[in-house]
Amino acid sequence: MDRITSVFGKNIHQVNPDAAPAADAPPLAGQPEVPGQFDYVQTRVVPLRAEHLERHRIVAYNKNSNLSTSFDLLRTQVLQTMEENGWRTLAITSPTPEAGKTVLAINLAMSIAHHTTKTALLVDFDLRRPRVGASLGLSMEKSLNELLSNKAGLEEVMVNPTLPRFVVLPTREPIPLSTELLSSPKVSNLISELRERYDSRICIFDLPPLLSSDDAINVLPKFDCVLLVVANGANNKKEIEDCMYHLATANLIGTVLNKAGPQPRSYY
Repeated sequence: MDRITSVFGKNIHQVNPDAAPAADAPPLAGQPEVPGQFDYVQTRVVPLRAEHLERHRIVAYNKNSNLSTSFDLLRTQVLQTMEENGWRTLAITSPTPEAGKTVLAINLAMSIAHHTTKTALLVDFDLRRPRVGASLGLSMEKSLNELLSNKAGLEEVMVNPTLPRFVVLPTREPIPLSTELLSSPKVSNLISELRERYDSRICIFDLPPLLSSDDAINVLPKFDCVLLVVANGANNKKEIEDCMYHLATANLIGTVLNKAGPQPRSYY
């Protein structure tokens, strides 16, 4: 922890996605609608399965669970910084694969959706290794693949996983020439459209790892800000320093130390 802090000089938030799932998690289907949610007239609604989410360490779907506390704290910090700067698009990346960035992105988006004044859109922009849809257990007959190949419209590929104020734009399978595509005007226009459609929307983009390819580096300038996910014990000092070099011109709002051991907590 001290080693990473000295490298970043940024706020570091610890989360532990390895905690056991809540035994009292409620079923997801049939949740009541609440004010401020998306208009789902044209958005496909897909029920989520609690047991599938728990296997994939998705805990924030149950806003009453103690396991979602870390993500709620992260949500508050992220939203405060974004609101202060008028930012609405957040990119999430990591130095290398297996840092848990996708799990964190999903849990953070769900936590934001539970916020009474915000809507959350989660987009899978890890075009080489998409995992958002599979982690949520979504059926993906149409996805970002069809949207970017002009075989479907935006309203056909967005999915509401039964949580109010939460929409997902999944990617079903890897997309060839991902670097060229992410740096194209088509993707720039898509990001702008998603950002501007709703004033209260926070758009979260799950990006590829920074050091695995140049995909993330090419698309990062298109986002308002970025959150870096570092895996505890898995990312060395050189990898972190390389990330900081690539993020020098980005609005890095913080760093998450993921897969950290549970911390003893008391009320005071």
